Amino acid sequence: MTHDNGELEGRPPYIHSMIAGGFGGTTGDMLMHSLDTVKTRQQGDPHIPPKYTSLGSSYYTILRQEGIRRGLYGGWLPAMMGSFPGTVLFFGTYEWSKRHMLDYGIQSHVSYLLAGFLGDFAASIVYVPSEVLKTRLQLQGRYNNPHFKSGYNYRGTFDAVRTIVRTEGFAELFSGFKATLYRDLPFSALQFMFYEQFQSWAREYKNSRDIGTRLELLTGAAGGGLAGVLTCPLDVVKTRLQTQIDPIPIMGKPKDRSATQSIKDTPRKPGQPPPVRQKRPISTSSPSTHTPRPGAIPLDEDSILKGLRLIYKTEGIGGWFRGVGPRYVWTSVQSGCMLFLYQTILRQLEVWFPVERSDIS
Repeated sequence: MTHDNGELEGRPPYIHSMIAGGFGGTTGDMLMHSLDTVKTRQQGDPHIPPKYTSLGSSYYTILRQEGIRRGLYGGWLPAMMGSFPGTVLFFGTYEWSKRHMLDYGIQSHVSYLLAGFLGDFAASIVYVPSEVLKTRLQLQGRYNNPHFKSGYNYRGTFDAVRTIVRTEGFAELFSGFKATLYRDLPFSALQFMFYEQFQSWAREYKNSRDIGTRLELLTGAAGGGLAGVLTCPLDVVKTRLQTQIDPIPIMGKPKDRSATQSIKDTPRKPGQPPPVRQKRPISTSSPSTHTPRPGAIPLDEDSILKGLRLIYKTEGIGGWFRGVGPRYVWTSVQSGCMLFLYQTILRQLEVWFPVERSDIS
């Protein structure tokens, strides 16, 4: 079956897509890791007043005090360990589902949207645990860090895994799984729907499948940036849910928010310690750029839609789009780099391992 946009003619083998996606995605993530670290420090800073303020001063402070490897690139190992297999799973699932939907006659925009959704869902099994590890190590910095008290102090990635599993349980590695999916599934779906459409327009404009470096970067950046802006409200809710602090009793977390409130309001006897407070780890597969203002109303963590309504009611439309500028920059640059490298590596693999078009599935 052929398609009007020539999609079939450009189908590489699945293994080529997975290899190119793995290297492209990992390189894009590593290039942007220092920005991700700065955002994580700004959001997770427990100091009052905050130690980290503007982007430039935060970069300089972390670099001067902690250096590159343990400072700006803290948590790089779990980031890389999650990024490569995660993007391999994403691109393999994306290409397989996209091609089958197109071959069954499903409209191209719907195929791209659903394929991006399915690809991110498959990759989430790998990237969510790596995000938990990466973000804690980013927030911590080096072991016994004298410059920043994050509440975490792991000797390294593998010590973090052992400690979390032993003290908090295996399920803690998937903390924030649902909230992260609510943001990242729509983001990936929209990102690739826009990207495929922009690629199609660029090929029509150039009258060639080879659209050149400038348009390759531009189409990838435009797809990621536009998706980042549109999913910013979900990012705001996700970050609020995962960074708000819940007072919980020693025996376990109350089952509802009213129980949590009752713990807050219960008077304590003189000398009685306060209830245990649990800080929710942050997940930042793309930088969450929302810091709730002091006294912000806690959200019901079981409902994303209720969170959206509450933020709109108390903060207006501006509350949904807090941090949209930095988010746009991050998603544009990361997406542009990843997809440019993806296409470049695909072309190189085709040169090294040519495949007859009649044999391509």
